[in-house]
Parts: sequence; structure tokens; C-alpha cells
Amino acid sequence: MRLPASKPLSSATALLPLFGLFLSGFFTLNCALAATENVATDKTQVSTGKSAGNKAYPGIVQLTVDASDLDRKIFNIRASIPVQTGPLTLYFPEWLPGKHGTNGALNQLAGLHFSGNQQSIAWKRDPLNMYAFHLQIPAGVSQLKAEYQFLSPTDDKFGRVTITPEIIGVQWNNMILYPAGAASDQIQIQPTLILPAGFQFGSALKLAEKSENLSLSQSQNEFQFKPVTLEELVDSPVFAGKYFKRFDLNPGAKVPVHLNVVADKPESLNATPEQIAAHKALVQQATILFGSQHYRHYDFLLALSDEFSGIGLEHHQSSENGVRPGYFSDWAKKSSGRDLLAHEYTHSWNGKFRRPADLLTPHFNTPMQDSLLWVYEGQTQYWGYVLAARSGLMKQEHIRDVLANVAAYYDHQSGRSWRNLQDTTNNPVFVSRRSQAWSDFQRDEDYYREGALLWLEVDAQLRALSQEKRSLNDFASKFFGVNDGSIRPLAYQLSDVINTLNEIQPFDWGHFLQERVEGLQSKTPTASLELAGWKLVYTEKPSEYAKATEDAQDGDFLYSLGFSLDKTGKITRMLLNSPAGKANILSGSLIIAVNGKSYKADALKSAITNAKSQNQAIELIVRHGDYYRTVRFDYFEGLKYPALIRDNSHPDRITKILSPLK
Repeated sequence: MRLPASKPLSSATALLPLFGLFLSGFFTLNCALAATENVATDKTQVSTGKSAGNKAYPGIVQLTVDASDLDRKIFNIRASIPVQTGPLTLYFPEWLPGKHGTNGALNQLAGLHFSGNQQSIAWKRDPLNMYAFHLQIPAGVSQLKAEYQFLSPTDDKFGRVTITPEIIGVQWNNMILYPAGAASDQIQIQPTLILPAGFQFGSALKLAEKSENLSLSQSQNEFQFKPVTLEELVDSPVFAGKYFKRFDLNPGAKVPVHLNVVADKPESLNATPEQIAAHKALVQQATILFGSQHYRHYDFLLALSDEFSGIGLEHHQSSENGVRPGYFSDWAKKSSGRDLLAHEYTHSWNGKFRRPADLLTPHFNTPMQDSLLWVYEGQTQYWGYVLAARSGLMKQEHIRDVLANVAAYYDHQSGRSWRNLQDTTNNPVFVSRRSQAWSDFQRDEDYYREGALLWLEVDAQLRALSQEKRSLNDFASKFFGVNDGSIRPLAYQLSDVINTLNEIQPFDWGHFLQERVEGLQSKTPTASLELAGWKLVYTEKPSEYAKATEDAQDGDFLYSLGFSLDKTGKITRMLLNSPAGKANILSGSLIIAVNGKSYKADALKSAITNAKSQNQAIELIVRHGDYYRTVRFDYFEGLKYPALIRDNSHPDRITKILSPLK
């Protein structure tokens, strides 16, 4: 999964107590064993975590989702579940792959009613497990009928908006109640989807035979899919839209790949041949990199919308991607975020096919453990950057700007003094992506971006140790390229990662990783760049890429005064140990005036610049709630924007890393 683009790296309203304990000892045992332990990676020897049973649930669950109620944004759902007389427990999915925590939208389930043989059957929610529903099936009932609704939020403040007048997103985990007692790959589902007339759709699901010859542009609005396991169903969402276009990204290939695009307006679908060529190159570069494909077909689902909530979520044979409407039309102006598709596509190999053993659970109501998310998400974040550049989705210089900003943030992050990178893998479970008062100090899901810097350092180290003969490309093909064509998840542990690195280039990789993942204030943010031939510096003018990003915020003063602002002058990000942090300014505060005049971003930039040249203090009037304060800054260092410059003491490895593979 990709972190929500709308979520800042840090936000603050009040200082919370320090919390949590270090995951001490995680590496100690694994690294000690890595040199001698030969963990089997053959799919017949590695547990897939499906210990809930190889016994198939009897019969097929019939599931019909009516998504045609656009006005009220309500999914109307009917299900027929084969049952036997006696007690029955049904689950609503709670622990969802890709979300790394308990993120089931249970509060949006409504109108629940069960019946059998035309008689109502009572249900009772488990008092300790809110996602479990208990029923007593009467004698003679072999099919349990269920009717209920899933209520899409009507506004972002209530959650992810999944229905608009033009776009529908169907996440099957929100539509299903499934029987307890069997693994998710042992329950068969026959899904049917009802769409508004004229809506077209994209999905990894395949239509049943009677629907195969239907054109998606016809007015026919009921589509029955081929039966799949519950696991594959939840892993195969649908994007449908009034305005829809499908692009073939792998023409004539044995394994098809398509880009399915829905949008608020038809003109947003207009992509140039050059833009589609970059998406085709993404498929080509990923195939060369990993040397395998672990899908029968692959469908990018891409929503271009201001109304349909943004998303970045991986699936084995598809991905959900929600971005701004100007994805194609603003191509030349804004490249920020165009690594999203590369990130989610990489997950087909890293996270879906090769998966940490503690994330392979029997079903969607078994708690997951996230100890290796710095591999699962951190390396995927890295490959997302790399593949975006290699394919031409983003320019190399823009990726360097991204790396500069990431390195600068973690080089300043105060939370790295007390909490290690490993412990941030617990955030999805106990934080659940809620906003944090002092995210800079508390730390967030840093295994993504700091994890990407870690894997840049591994890549540069491999190249340096081997005299440029080997790299993380070799790790990708050796680790993820096994069992070509297989879509069955293949589990791994830390020792597998270390052993593979040692096979590519002998080194004390266990100690190397332990220092960076379990240590405090590691040198990764800057060391990775320097070993790759570049140095982090700060300039007084933003780069082209940074300027486009800053325009969306109105002002990025993170490395000068210590905060970023939105268009209203509201502080959205803060650094605890910055001038603003030390002046006790809180995130969420509003800048009212600069040096006695009404706030404007340009006025604040001028004030910071003049303070440096004229040695003149900066005075802000700040409002937080009903309270106003005048704050004086004796800050004379000018505007600061992160940038990378060449460090000739090392080869230019970043340019080599970001160049297309042949």
C-alpha cells in the first residue's frame, strides 16, 4: 500500500506522552542465525500460513452487489450461504492485506437481516470480537439468505468515498460476510455485480461464460463473474465509471496487462501516445528487473477524480490507484505522485508473491504481524522511485528531488533519537493512520520512506563492494524472480533476505541491517546518498519539481522556520526542534500576519529572505483556536530547500540506478 498522499509527514496540535517500547531483539536472533541457517524457500516447504485448514467449505457462496444507488451512495447486497443445522459464525473482514492492520470499515455495514426457508433468523454480535456475528441455523435450512447494505461515506470526513455520480469502487472485503472455520483460499464465491446502465469497469476478475461476449459499453448492467476463492475475490476489486477508457500496456504478449481508467469528466481520459508509452515501459522495465511475472493478467485500476477518494492499494493481479483529475492533462507541469503505479505494481512481486511469513494468515480475521514491512514496503517504495524513472513516468532529476526531500526530513526528524525504524512497523496496528499531534517526534509509518533510503544504501553498497558488477537488480531477480508464473504466495523471513544478499555479494549484511533498522539515529538519510555519489544541500530557491509541489501547499518553510502551510496559511507540518517548534507553535495554527501585514506566502518568503540580508527579526501573529500570539523569530539563515549535488568522491551511482535496463 502507498501512504495516503493527503497525509503529511508530520502534524501537531498538542504534545502527547512518549509511548511504546522498542522491538528489542528482533534482529539479534535472526542475524545470528543468518550465517548458518538455510531457510527453505521452495514453495512446498515454506508455510503459507493457511493452517486454518485445507478442508474446503462445502458449496459456493452466491454474492450479489447492487452498486446502482448513486444518489444515496449505498451498496445493496444479497448473499446465499450454504449452511448446516447448528451454530454458525460469520466474519466481516478485519485484517486486510496491504493495509497492514485492522482497517475493516465495520461501521459502514448496515441493515443486516438473515433468513432461511423464508423465516427470519436472529443474529448476535460477539461481545469481544465486533467483526464476528453468531447465528443458530434451524433444522431444515441449507441456504442462509443474507441482505444488508454497505454505506459509502458521503464526504471524506466520514471515510473513503467509494461512490460518486461518475465512479464506483467495489472492494469486496466490504461486501462479504464469510463463514468461520475455513481458510480464505478454501471458500468459493460466485460474485455478481449490478452497475448503473452504461457504466464500464475494470477488474482482475473474469466474467462467467454467459457474460463473456457482452460488450462493456452495452446497457446491460448485471455482470456475473467466474467463481473464485474468497482470498482471490478480496484481492480483485472493481473500478467502474460513466467515463471509462482501457489501454493495452502489453500488446500481443502472452500475459496481458491493461490500464483501466475512470474519471469525473471524459476529457480527463485523453492520454497522449507518449504518456501511454511510459506506462508500457513500466511493464517492460519491471519484467526485466524481476525476470518473472506472478499474475495470469494484470489490471491497473486508475481513478482520476476530485470526488472519489484517493487510494494506493496493491493486489496480486491488479492495483487500486486514485489520483488528481489532471494526471494526463497536467503531465508536463506536475510529476509528483507518478511513482504510485510503479509502487503498487512492484507489490505484485514484493508483498503479494513474496510475502513476510508473519503476514500470511489463514483468513481476514486473524491478526497480522508487520515486522518486515521495511522490506515489504520500504523496498517497494525504492523500486517505485526507480521504475518511475526507468520507464519515463518521472524525470531522473525529479526523483533526485524526491530523495533530497526524504533524506532532509529524516535527517531532521526528532523521533529518530528515541524510536528505531523497526518499531515504526507497528504503527498500522496501534495508530491505524490516525493523525498524530507530533508525528515528527512520535514517528509515523517511516518504514516506507526511510526504508527506501535504506535500500538505496544497500544498492550502492552492493555496487561499491563488487566494483559495480552487482546491484540490487540482482537481488530483485534472485529473490522475487523464482517460480515464474506462480501466483501462490511464497513466504520469507529475515534470514532469507540476508542469505540472498550474501549470495550476491558476501558482506556482514546482518550487522549492516541491524544497525540501520534497530539502531537509533542511523546515518542512513545522508550516507545512502553519499555512497550513491550525491550530497544533500539546501538552496534558497526551490527546484522545478519542488516549486510544483509547493504551489499545491502554498508554502514550504519546513527547513527554515520549521513548518509547511496550506493555501489558507494553516500549518500542516511541523518539526519539533525547529525555530517554530521551539517557539511552541502548534500544527493546525493559522498564520494571520507577517511583520504587521496580512499573511501571504510571498510576504513570508520575503520576510525570511530580508531577515538574512538585513539581520532583521521576523514577527508573526499566530492564531490557534481562540488564542492569538505574537511570535518573534531571530532567524537569519534564509529560505532552505533540499537538493542533491554531485559528490565526486564516489561514482554517480544514482544516475546508473535510475537508467533503464536493457
